[in-house]
Amino acid sequence: MSLSDDQIRRIARLARIAVRPEELAAVGERLNRVLGLIDQMRAVDTAGIEPMSHALDVVQRLRPDEVTESDRRDAYQALAPAVQEGLYLVPKVIE
Repeated sequence: MSLSDDQIRRIARLARIAVRPEELAAVGERLNRVLGLIDQMRAVDTAGIEPMSHALDVVQRLRPDEVTESDRRDAYQALAPAVQEGLYLVPKVIE
């Protein structure tokens, strides 16, 4: 696939990239290489291949999901200047 200069200018405008006229050929060559790589990847037969989340078969070690801290809300709220129904009350700052 080969992009025309008009297509390169349009892509550059959509991407908000300033491309000077003397850079059009080089930018076009790089874009054509990317599009060529995409065409190569599309040509690969992936039927029967399961999608994977990672290239390596790794397992993440997780800690057990258990409560390790006790509920100390009442102790913390006992120190607060104003509390109502489990919520900390603060003075109004914005009017």
